Amino acid sequence: MKKLTKYIILSTAGILIFASCSNKEQPALVYFPDMYYPVAYDPYQEAVVPYGEQTSTIPLFENQNGRTALAPVPGTIAQNEDKVLPLDVPEEYNAGYTASLAIANSPLNPANKKADLARGKDLYNKTCAACHGTVGDGQGTIVQSGAYSGVPNYKDRQITIGSVYYVIEHGRNSMGSYAGQLLPGDRWRVALHVMSEFKKTDASAVAIATTAPAESTEESTTQQQ
Repeated sequence: MKKLTKYIILSTAGILIFASCSNKEQPALVYFPDMYYPVAYDPYQEAVVPYGEQTSTIPLFENQNGRTALAPVPGTIAQNEDKVLPLDVPEEYNAGYTASLAIANSPLNPANKKADLARGKDLYNKTCAACHGTVGDGQGTIVQSGAYSGVPNYKDRQITIGSVYYVIEHGRNSMGSYAGQLLPGDRWRVALHVMSEFKKTDASAVAIATTAPAESTEESTTQQQ
């Protein structure tokens, strides 16, 4: 009995020593490998198991060439249906605002201007008029109630369609960003309405010169809009 116990102990010790000397990077057997090697799927590429050669065999993915991203459900609202690209302006706020003053045209299709103006007016009245007023005089219902003040009159401001878009997207002074409320194309429609209705210009408004010295950029931009 003692010899059997000795053999068992020696055998167990030998197995443990042998196992401890194996290649940790290539274990012979891994229990529940997904716990150690999580499979992170790229939604637009075929899913490949990182610890083997096997690719995704899920029929739903195979029908999409291996892509794990599924088609949008019916009724899904596109986030950028107009395919509007971000403004090509500096990331720093004041520099970006100054650059936006030189943008005199929107990327929207001119052939749809009538419909864009109508939608822009509707969105302005629903989103902006409470502060800016339906006529753009800065005397919206919130301002008239005394709860808020300091909203400028558009007629007194040196703005372009680009700067209006920039402010809608990034906010300015006490006004926060409305990028969460308006899609990119709709921001341009609201800006188009502002310039057409309150500045009496079309989408081809003359850009404002922005050649002020760099050191005075921040001070000068805070005085506009």
